Amino acid sequence: MDEIQATSTQQAQQTPAMHEQHTQARHEQATPARREGNYPDAARHEGKDPNTIYIGKKGVMGYVLAVVTQFNNTGTSEVKIKARGNMISRAVDVAEIVRHRFLTSAAVKGIAISTEELLSEDGTKSKVSSIEITLVK
Repeated sequence: MDEIQATSTQQAQQTPAMHEQHTQARHEQATPARREGNYPDAARHEGKDPNTIYIGKKGVMGYVLAVVTQFNNTGTSEVKIKARGNMISRAVDVAEIVRHRFLTSAAVKGIAISTEELLSEDGTKSKVSSIEITLVK
Protein backbone atom coordinates (compact mmCIF):
# COMPACT_ATOMS: atom_id res chain seq x y z
CA MET A 1 0.00 0.00 0.00
CA ASP A 2 2.84 2.39 0.87
CA GLU A 3 4.40 1.65 -2.50
CA ILE A 4 1.20 2.75 -4.28
CA GLN A 5 1.06 5.96 -2.24
CA ALA A 6 4.74 6.65 -3.00
CA THR A 7 4.10 6.19 -6.73
CA SER A 8 1.08 8.52 -6.57
CA THR A 9 3.11 11.09 -4.65
CA GLN A 10 5.92 10.94 -7.21
CA GLN A 11 3.43 11.40 -10.03
CA ALA A 12 1.83 14.33 -8.24
CA GLN A 13 5.25 15.93 -7.78
CA GLN A 14 6.13 15.43 -11.45
CA THR A 15 2.83 16.74 -12.72
CA PRO A 16 3.76 20.47 -12.83
CA ALA A 17 7.01 19.73 -14.68
CA MET A 18 5.28 17.34 -17.03
CA HIS A 19 2.53 19.90 -17.54
CA GLU A 20 5.15 22.53 -18.43
CA GLN A 21 6.77 20.18 -20.96
CA HIS A 22 3.38 19.34 -22.44
CA THR A 23 2.47 23.03 -22.66
CA GLN A 24 5.78 23.85 -24.34
CA ALA A 25 5.33 21.01 -26.82
CA ARG A 26 1.82 22.20 -27.67
CA HIS A 27 3.08 25.76 -28.15
CA GLU A 28 5.74 24.53 -30.57
CA GLN A 29 3.04 22.70 -32.54
CA ALA A 30 0.61 25.63 -32.34
CA THR A 31 -1.16 26.85 -35.42
CA PRO A 32 0.82 29.24 -37.58
CA ALA A 33 -1.44 32.15 -36.70
CA ARG A 34 -0.69 31.95 -33.00
CA ARG A 35 2.99 31.11 -33.36
CA GLU A 36 4.09 33.40 -36.19
CA GLY A 37 2.48 36.77 -35.58
CA ASN A 38 -1.02 36.16 -36.94
CA TYR A 39 -0.17 34.78 -40.33
CA PRO A 40 1.52 31.64 -41.61
CA ASP A 41 5.08 31.51 -42.83
CA ALA A 42 5.89 34.91 -41.30
CA ALA A 43 9.64 34.55 -41.51
CA ARG A 44 9.55 33.65 -45.18
CA HIS A 45 7.31 36.63 -46.02
CA GLU A 46 9.01 39.20 -43.84
CA GLY A 47 8.53 42.71 -45.14
CA LYS A 48 5.31 41.83 -46.94
CA ASP A 49 1.85 43.11 -46.07
CA PRO A 50 0.89 41.76 -42.61
CA ASN A 51 -2.76 41.60 -43.68
CA THR A 52 -1.93 38.98 -46.29
CA ILE A 53 -2.30 35.27 -45.59
CA TYR A 54 -0.10 33.06 -47.77
CA ILE A 55 -1.65 29.64 -48.35
CA GLY A 56 0.71 26.67 -48.29
CA LYS A 57 0.70 22.99 -47.38
CA LYS A 58 -0.75 23.28 -43.87
CA GLY A 59 -4.33 22.40 -42.98
CA VAL A 60 -7.23 24.57 -44.11
CA MET A 61 -8.39 25.37 -40.58
CA GLY A 62 -4.99 26.80 -39.66
CA TYR A 63 -5.37 29.37 -42.41
CA VAL A 64 -9.02 30.01 -41.47
CA LEU A 65 -7.85 30.74 -37.93
CA ALA A 66 -5.16 33.06 -39.31
CA VAL A 67 -7.73 35.05 -41.32
CA VAL A 68 -10.22 35.28 -38.44
CA THR A 69 -7.41 36.27 -36.05
CA GLN A 70 -6.22 38.93 -38.45
CA PHE A 71 -9.68 40.46 -38.63
CA ASN A 72 -10.36 40.28 -34.89
CA ASN A 73 -7.00 41.10 -33.29
CA THR A 74 -5.66 43.80 -35.58
CA GLY A 75 -8.95 45.54 -36.25
CA THR A 76 -8.25 45.57 -39.96
CA SER A 77 -11.20 45.64 -42.31
CA GLU A 78 -9.44 43.92 -45.21
CA VAL A 79 -7.45 40.68 -45.44
CA LYS A 80 -5.90 39.22 -48.58
CA ILE A 81 -5.52 35.49 -49.15
CA LYS A 82 -2.81 34.56 -51.65
CA ALA A 83 -2.02 31.18 -53.18
CA ARG A 84 -0.52 29.71 -56.29
CA GLY A 85 -0.57 26.43 -58.14
CA ASN A 86 -2.33 23.54 -56.46
CA MET A 87 -3.02 25.65 -53.38
CA ILE A 88 -5.54 27.85 -55.21
CA SER A 89 -8.41 25.53 -54.30
CA ARG A 90 -7.30 25.63 -50.65
CA ALA A 91 -7.38 29.45 -50.74
CA VAL A 92 -10.94 29.36 -52.06
CA ASP A 93 -11.87 26.88 -49.31
CA VAL A 94 -10.36 29.17 -46.66
CA ALA A 95 -12.28 32.20 -47.95
CA GLU A 96 -15.56 30.30 -48.10
CA ILE A 97 -15.18 28.77 -44.63
CA VAL A 98 -14.39 32.18 -43.16
CA ARG A 99 -17.39 33.78 -44.87
CA HIS A 100 -19.95 31.07 -44.15
CA ARG A 101 -18.93 29.67 -40.76
CA PHE A 102 -16.97 32.28 -38.82
CA LEU A 103 -17.48 35.82 -40.10
CA THR A 104 -20.81 35.90 -41.88
CA SER A 105 -20.42 39.67 -42.28
CA ALA A 106 -17.28 39.18 -44.38
CA ALA A 107 -17.59 39.61 -48.13
CA VAL A 108 -15.35 39.12 -51.13
CA LYS A 109 -14.13 42.52 -52.29
CA GLY A 110 -12.15 41.21 -55.20
CA ILE A 111 -10.41 38.28 -56.82
CA ALA A 112 -7.28 38.72 -58.88
CA ILE A 113 -5.75 35.92 -60.92
CA SER A 114 -2.39 35.95 -62.62
CA THR A 115 0.48 33.84 -63.88
CA GLU A 116 3.86 33.98 -62.21
CA GLU A 117 7.07 32.81 -63.81
CA LEU A 118 9.31 30.89 -61.41
CA LEU A 119 12.91 29.87 -61.81
CA SER A 120 13.49 26.28 -60.69
CA GLU A 121 16.67 24.99 -59.07
CA ASP A 122 17.96 23.61 -62.36
CA GLY A 123 17.51 26.99 -64.04
CA THR A 124 14.39 26.28 -66.09
CA LYS A 125 11.47 28.67 -66.05
CA SER A 126 7.97 27.48 -65.29
CA LYS A 127 4.68 29.33 -65.21
CA VAL A 128 2.32 28.89 -62.30
CA SER A 129 -1.15 30.32 -61.76
CA SER A 130 -1.82 32.47 -58.71
CA ILE A 131 -4.86 33.96 -57.00
CA GLU A 132 -5.43 36.77 -54.55
CA ILE A 133 -8.78 36.88 -52.74
CA THR A 134 -9.57 40.06 -50.84
CA LEU A 135 -12.04 39.74 -47.97
CA VAL A 136 -13.60 42.74 -46.22
CA LYS A 137 -15.49 42.85 -42.96
